[in-house]
Amino acid sequence: MPIFYISEKPLSLNVLKEIIASQQLIALSDDAIILIEKCRNYLDDKLQQHKDPIYGINTGFGYLQNVKVEEENLTKLQHNLLLSHACGTGDEVPAAIVKLMLLLKIQSLSFGYSAIALSTVQRLVDFYNHDILPIVYTQGSLGASGDLAPLAHLALPLIGEGEVFYKGNKLKTTELYAQLNWKPLSLKPKEGLALINGTQFMSAYGIHILLKTERLSDWADQIAAISIDAFDCRIDPFDALSHEIRPHKGQLETAKKIKALLNGSELIAKEGKQTQDPYSFRCVPQVHGASKDAIGYVQSVFETEINAVTDNPNVFPNEDRIISAGNFHGQPLALSLDFLCIALAELGSISERRVFQLISGQRNLPPFLIKDAGLNSGLMIAQYTAASIVSENKQLCTPSSVDSIVSSNGQEDHVSMGANGATKCLRIVKNLENILAIELLTAAQALDLRKPLKSSEAIKKIVSEFRKVVSFNSADRILSDDIKKSVYFMQDN
Repeated sequence: MPIFYISEKPLSLNVLKEIIASQQLIALSDDAIILIEKCRNYLDDKLQQHKDPIYGINTGFGYLQNVKVEEENLTKLQHNLLLSHACGTGDEVPAAIVKLMLLLKIQSLSFGYSAIALSTVQRLVDFYNHDILPIVYTQGSLGASGDLAPLAHLALPLIGEGEVFYKGNKLKTTELYAQLNWKPLSLKPKEGLALINGTQFMSAYGIHILLKTERLSDWADQIAAISIDAFDCRIDPFDALSHEIRPHKGQLETAKKIKALLNGSELIAKEGKQTQDPYSFRCVPQVHGASKDAIGYVQSVFETEINAVTDNPNVFPNEDRIISAGNFHGQPLALSLDFLCIALAELGSISERRVFQLISGQRNLPPFLIKDAGLNSGLMIAQYTAASIVSENKQLCTPSSVDSIVSSNGQEDHVSMGANGATKCLRIVKNLENILAIELLTAAQALDLRKPLKSSEAIKKIVSEFRKVVSFNSADRILSDDIKKSVYFMQDN
């Protein structure tokens, strides 16, 4: 099995996709090991020579920053930090995101500015490689001092506390260690803070969402092309000339893709079309393209973040400095996640409008795309479902990043709320998947009703494969089953 060496090269969305797809194991590069040990040794030496308070290393945390902790209690201080901050609640974080959290935390610690012990990072690597996934909860982070509560739960198993998911079972860490004959770690000064300060909860959600978004954005274009042909639309709005004079990258890319998908269609070449089409068809390049550009921006923010050091304080051995600053603050991610919510919700919003038009009984299509309308309701209520989900997405697009609640007795007086932005963004992704599934169901039904006229080879291939999973709807049946099958079809193709 291939091994990916941490810190040998930067992480990117494509690199992470490959690591996940090929189930690569990970290991620390030689350079990472040298940097980790150098920083840890520097701090140990510093503590021997320097007896004054150093925040988070021999002091309390947050509002308790001025409380000096005696040397004999420094290990207990780090242990207590994990226990006290592990107060998450809500649903359990999906396993795929927890595994990403482990990977991203290891990456951040590997740069040698966190004064983490090599043995601690190696234990996190072992967790990752053995699929030992700590139980982490969705609620509890303000996204400011990093993702304190979620990361505390991620780190608890290092000290023999908390629960993990392993080989299909949830079990206490004490049981796991007994099975594997492992011993809990005893954390050194600063290690607890290095583990729970950071943005890896928000970052892991963002990366997980971006990986899904790449696929859904592609499906949005393909399904829109089917709808365009099924609604007897014009090809003119996708001509390159229009887009070259407004050359937004996403717009150009989408127009080119839609035109290529429709190339060779008898339907699109048919004469006698209406002069203009509704915006939900005509403006696909502008709307889908804008979402693509937004997604691209968000990706750039997250790729910067996952190759950054986000704990506090940071230790600089070469400069002989320990700096307490604010790299744990999640504002860049919070703003980006809110932007991503809007971009994804808009893909769903315009999709639902195309569904509405397709079932409207216009352009020689039967009302609700069903024979014997009246006796049969056809796809009438599928559009209701899409509209309901679109409305929920609009509500979820209320930005999290404009909210802030003072915490830690006023020490943490501005927070990003990026963690809430992350969890609701994942809900929007799942909603978008269902909306697109409903459009696919609707567009394929409408296209089949256009026979014997044929679409392009590219579109016929998509619909032919889809029909192996969801048959033509000739009479009323349970549509929730068809929607689920449509979702599975998109996930598998």
